[in-house]
Amino acid sequence: MVRYVYDFTEGGRGMADLLGGKGANLAEMTRMGLPVPPGFVVTTEACRAFLATGAEPAGLSREVSAHLSGLEAASGRRLGQRDDPLLVSVRSGARASMPGMMDTVLDIGLNDESVLGLAVVSGNDRFAWDSYRRLVQMFGSTVMGVESSLFDEAMTVLREARDVPDDRRLDADALADLVEMYKKLIRDATGHDFPQSPAEQLRRAVLAVFRSWNCERASLYRRREHIPDDLGTAVTVQRMVFGNLGPDSGSGVAFTRDPATGRPGLYGDYLPDAQGEDVVAGVRDAVPLTELERLDPRSYGQLREYLRTLEDHYRDLCDIEFTVERGRLWMLQTRVGKRTAAAEFAIAAELTDEGLITQDEALARVSGDGLVRLMFPRFDTAAAGVPLAHGIPASPGAAVGAVVFDSATAVRRAAAGEKVVLVRHETTPDDLPGMVAAQAVLTSHGGKTSHAAVVARGMGRVCVCGAEELTVRAGTRNFTTRDGTVVEEGTVISVDGTAGAVYPGAAPLVDSPVMRYLETGERSGEVADAVARALLQADGVRRLEVRANADTPEDAARARRFGAQGIGLCRTEHMFLGERRKLVEEMILACTADRRDRALDALLPMQREDFVGILAAMDGLPVTIRLLDPPLHEFLPDRTELAVRVATVEARGGLPDPHDVELLEAVNRMHEENPMLGLRGVRLGLVVPGLVAMQVRAVAEAVVERTRAGGTPVAEIMVPLIGSVEELRLERGEVERVLAEVRDETGVPVNCPVGTMIELPRAALTAGRIAEQADFFSFGTNDLTQTTWGFSRDDVEAEFFSAYLDKGVFPASPFERLDREGVGRLVGLAVAEGRATRPGLKIGVCGEHGGDPESVHFFHAAGLDYVSCSPFRVPVARLEAGRAAVLAT
Repeated sequence: MVRYVYDFTEGGRGMADLLGGKGANLAEMTRMGLPVPPGFVVTTEACRAFLATGAEPAGLSREVSAHLSGLEAASGRRLGQRDDPLLVSVRSGARASMPGMMDTVLDIGLNDESVLGLAVVSGNDRFAWDSYRRLVQMFGSTVMGVESSLFDEAMTVLREARDVPDDRRLDADALADLVEMYKKLIRDATGHDFPQSPAEQLRRAVLAVFRSWNCERASLYRRREHIPDDLGTAVTVQRMVFGNLGPDSGSGVAFTRDPATGRPGLYGDYLPDAQGEDVVAGVRDAVPLTELERLDPRSYGQLREYLRTLEDHYRDLCDIEFTVERGRLWMLQTRVGKRTAAAEFAIAAELTDEGLITQDEALARVSGDGLVRLMFPRFDTAAAGVPLAHGIPASPGAAVGAVVFDSATAVRRAAAGEKVVLVRHETTPDDLPGMVAAQAVLTSHGGKTSHAAVVARGMGRVCVCGAEELTVRAGTRNFTTRDGTVVEEGTVISVDGTAGAVYPGAAPLVDSPVMRYLETGERSGEVADAVARALLQADGVRRLEVRANADTPEDAARARRFGAQGIGLCRTEHMFLGERRKLVEEMILACTADRRDRALDALLPMQREDFVGILAAMDGLPVTIRLLDPPLHEFLPDRTELAVRVATVEARGGLPDPHDVELLEAVNRMHEENPMLGLRGVRLGLVVPGLVAMQVRAVAEAVVERTRAGGTPVAEIMVPLIGSVEELRLERGEVERVLAEVRDETGVPVNCPVGTMIELPRAALTAGRIAEQADFFSFGTNDLTQTTWGFSRDDVEAEFFSAYLDKGVFPASPFERLDREGVGRLVGLAVAEGRATRPGLKIGVCGEHGGDPESVHFFHAAGLDYVSCSPFRVPVARLEAGRAAVLAT
């Protein structure tokens, strides 16, 4: 038989799944001998059963009655009795803390008779009637569904009639009148009376708390915090203690350390002559907790002792709620307290120094998400003003600059010493120079894995994408906000890539000492030192290597400073932009082999120079070079612009530029409805003669040059978009032919492993066969996610992901956090089948998920050898790889 109710004396903090966080911690404090008002917990199982059927679970009422009888016996009072009544609170308590998201009902047990007994036993008529009006108000709105504003309006009417400034000035007679007003309000709104039966009050309050699990604010909070919807909440039923009995009573909240900085000490607020709900609601200004020492030295001393006991017991920052009832201290709640990112790292380091936790435990208590928040500069949002727009926070940080609308202008103005923000509808590879020059990138289209987002993260550039409130008009050099504000080119704006907000003017910035540490090794301050310690510990325990996605020597050098152990993805397409784009155009337009070869021969030394620089920056560490991946049309001018240019000249009776005509013919010939599923990746290598040979020769000759210079180059060649082992066999043959040629020509050993990206479902499903031709695998999880879900990653995030997230289709964007059930299953299958064919097969991931904290834990469990991510995510991946190793043990 399922058991639904547990007494505080029967539980402990290890039962949070069943008793919820609040109930488990109340039980734990009870076991520790701290002064906790007695009570019992209705379990999360009861909640799930109620939500599944809409009916009270069989036997629940009987169990609640039995535990209530025990509580009454221990207290020497009965619920709602005429003289000296027992009153109880009914509170929610989910497994994960959801502060203020669900319902609470206090003072259960009061009715028209017991309120008189409470007045007598307390010697305080006003207190009794104030408690009764609180119950009627809470019960009316929470349980009976009356709009809460109606009670507020009734209170205002009464205060004005009695000519008092606030409810504390209402005497007992006025509060008695208010109770009658509230009861009439309930009757008029619902057609039912406020229940006088204490047992009915309790039963209905418990079920109302269950129902509040699915209220709008709780559901929204769970979505934001990625808390599963099927957990349910427990309900704690506890004897009431009162902080509103006069000046020798009060309620407060305390922390064992400063939750903002992590510094040890007693922090919190205290509100004399008030219930706990008043502290949380802010109905009056609280005083600093230290004021309690003056008001009630005995209770303050006890509180300090209990706080020390709790921190030693939980070995962490504790958040406590307490009440003082006529000089007697009661502990009403404790939990491991929420904290800022800075406090997260500082507390972990300090508790290690104090011997309360081990270094591994300290590592488990920090997070990559917290590290991200500490790495990037932030705006002082209080001084920033009202945002112009909001978008998708694609790459964190804070940047200020003048608005520009094209790459050339960004480069020119940046070269003149001006800070600029590149604003585009969306970016293309051709915008890379402008992105490099700009302080931030802002687009009105695209998502977190759009071109702008991926490249910006790789460069550590601030980026907000998908700001659909903006209408970008590059032609007229301005953008318009939703309220009609026009922002012209040259106007200074501030871009918050952490929050996804755009502000007018130059918002003030706050520097990051953590980034200074990562860039220079300087540990300036407690937080930077704590981060350094956590990263060193992570490096000592992690199994996963961490590489970087980097395409330039500068990015490679930065990644190495940040702790990267190689490059897991070097994208060669970024090396074909700028002045070289003309040569790529020439290769594409070539109608003869000679013309094509001349273009490739001109590109060869340029690409070789790029590889030399990257191999030098990563000397001794592996550099995985991906052969050309995107469709060739991306290197040609925009089809519409070309067509308009040619048509305009023709309409005026002129002859268009022959080169424009040739380009337009090529663009039309190569146009694809879905280019991401067209002629790209390995397909280019198999149908465009000489392209693979040129790239492989550039790699091989760069290896030779670095070797002759005394370096230790470690180059790997990766073939993209493989769907069939036959594709890889053919491409590998060409790669090995060129490598052998260079070895024979130079006499220098050139040994480059040849592997492939697993980024198509068919590649994952046939990984056993593909491993026959591959020296390594690297999962391209961006494309694997796109092709598994059937999503276009450049479009869907801004178009309907918000609706999908709201409806719970998935808890987070699958482009941001790996879809374990679908994409993750393909990853696991490919790992198993690949290594069954080739034991010891080196396997990594180079998609954006390689820097996502939760995804890193999946890759650790899946048995991958390394993750690769943008340089600025390398510290995050190092930290999470270490945490994954610790948490898996």
